[in-house]
Amino acid sequence: MRLFAAVLPPPEALAQLGAAVDRLAELPGGGALHWTGRPGWHLTLAFLGEVEEDLIPPLGRALAYAAQDSAPFSLALRGGGHFSGRALWAGAAGETAKLHRLARAAGDAAREAGVEPDTGLPFRPHLTLARTRSRREEARAGDPDLGPYLAALAPFTGTPWTVSELTLVRSNPHTSPRYETVDAWPLGR
Repeated sequence: MRLFAAVLPPPEALAQLGAAVDRLAELPGGGALHWTGRPGWHLTLAFLGEVEEDLIPPLGRALAYAAQDSAPFSLALRGGGHFSGRALWAGAAGETAKLHRLARAAGDAAREAGVEPDTGLPFRPHLTLARTRSRREEARAGDPDLGPYLAALAPFTGTPWTVSELTLVRSNPHTSPRYETVDAWPLGR
């Protein structure tokens, strides 16, 4: 199974962001971007890649312990950024140091269970909103300039919510729904 550990924002936070994204999609060139599906919006903590079925139980136990060891905290969706001019994302604000610790704990839990998370890039809290149609790592000629989208997204600040659980999510790249919750664990003891 292709898995990742994540924080799933509540429906109210996603609805606020969705209203902002609707305005973004109407900007010139919005049709040239591939907008992500709202049912799958999440903040990835640790991408685990393909995980063998027999590693799921120990992974679940390790993630449950990591969740138990992390107290709930406040977060809000805010502003945005991009990766290599190719992926547009919404950022996070609030107790982001606690989000970083939870991400580190999720990665450590995965390693403890025998799953090596992808550690190619430093953790940056983000919720992917859109991608250019280019599959290359860097933006290429013909891809839309993300600058106007970033400028329009910059003032966005969602209502804070309490992050209260760690979720293990399965990615199904070629089916619908694309993402499904495998398990979730409450934060705190």
